[in-house]
Order: sequence, then C-alpha cells, then structure tokens
Amino acid sequence: MIRSHHKKDPSTTLRMTAAVRLLRSPKGDTRNDGNFITVCASIFSMDYYALNLCGLTRQLPLVAIAPNLKIASFNLLGDGELVEAIAGELTVRLKAISFDYLVGPEVKVVPLLQVLATRLGKPRYVVLRKNIMGYMTGPLTGKTKPTMVLNGPDAQLLKGKKVVIIDDVVSTGATIEVVSELIKSAGAEVAAVYAIIKQGTEPEKISVPFYFLSKLPFFHNSS
Repeated sequence: MIRSHHKKDPSTTLRMTAAVRLLRSPKGDTRNDGNFITVCASIFSMDYYALNLCGLTRQLPLVAIAPNLKIASFNLLGDGELVEAIAGELTVRLKAISFDYLVGPEVKVVPLLQVLATRLGKPRYVVLRKNIMGYMTGPLTGKTKPTMVLNGPDAQLLKGKKVVIIDDVVSTGATIEVVSELIKSAGAEVAAVYAIIKQGTEPEKISVPFYFLSKLPFFHNSS
C-alpha cells in the first residue's frame, strides 16, 4: 500500500466510459486482446490524490517514476478554470514585486504566463525552450542540464531588466537554477521565483527568493 491520504477516483462512470471507448476500433469492432485488458486494468486500479488549490479540488493520478515511488501528476494544460484561479492568487503577490518580465520554462506553465501577463499589464513574457528551434536567432543555451534555450531576441529584451520566474512544479530546484543562470547570462536579474507546487521534502537548491502556493508529497510503497 502507498503511505498517504489518497483514494480511488470517485468518477467511476467517466473511467468506465473511457474503457468502453477503448473497446471500439475505428470500424466499431470490439477488441479482446491482452493490450486492452492491460489498459482497462490500469484505468480501474489507478490511485488518485486530492489536491486542494486556490479554492478548487483536482484528483491527481499517482504515476510510478521508480519501482517503489510514485508522484501525483499535476498538469495545468487545458484546465482554464484552475489557470484563472492560480493567476488570481499570484497576481496579488506579484503586484508587491518590482519587475519587468515574466519568464518560464516550457510547456505546462505557458497558459499561466499568458493570463498573468494580461492581468499584470505586461505586454511581453518569455518562454524558455528545451531545444534550439528553427525560428531562433542567436540562441543562448545553459551550461548544465536540464538543457534550456533562450532565443537571442528574448535575451536582448531581458538585458538589464528584472524578471520573475514562474514554474508549475519544483522539486529539487535544478531546472530553476538552470533558468536563473541563463537569465543572468543575458544580463538580467532574477527578482523572485514563484511555483504552483513544491513537490517532496528535499530542500530546493535555489539561490534567489522562492515561493510556492501548495505542496505535494512523494508516495512510497511499503513493500
């Protein structure tokens, strides 16, 4: 068993609907192979963790990342209601900080960057990519992993400015440190880091002021 307060997702009907859809091929035929049985077993046995955040509750699926370790998978993409709620909370906090631009690593935090920039009256925000893309000119890359890339024109935009880094989930802070180093290499100053979730109990290795809205534990199997 997993040591934490979690439960089976109460929306059994939704999962049953998903299973029925999986039964149907594009031609409407049913499937009876082992792959289908495996998928259905996964759907009906999955554990969930109830996250209460900014007045909303989301059932997060517990996903295995190691033989005896699971995480609650938090995904902001497509959840407009949650994006708006988080943006409302962060807007209040960010108004107390003097800064010029919002910066975030791709990809799940992008909708939040868009809403925050609009609410704060910031006409531009910057997204760091994981790879050099074809549209980029004079990109800057980090010296350590995970690899992050800052487009050349964005680097010029940030030069001499103050930025706030926004991210969805922070565990050790390794990604944030890479983002911070890249921003500093462009001649900008990191005023603060805001994350939606701090995951785990390991102290984050972040050298600038760091804030978050909620915590998520890791989930360890007892066996």
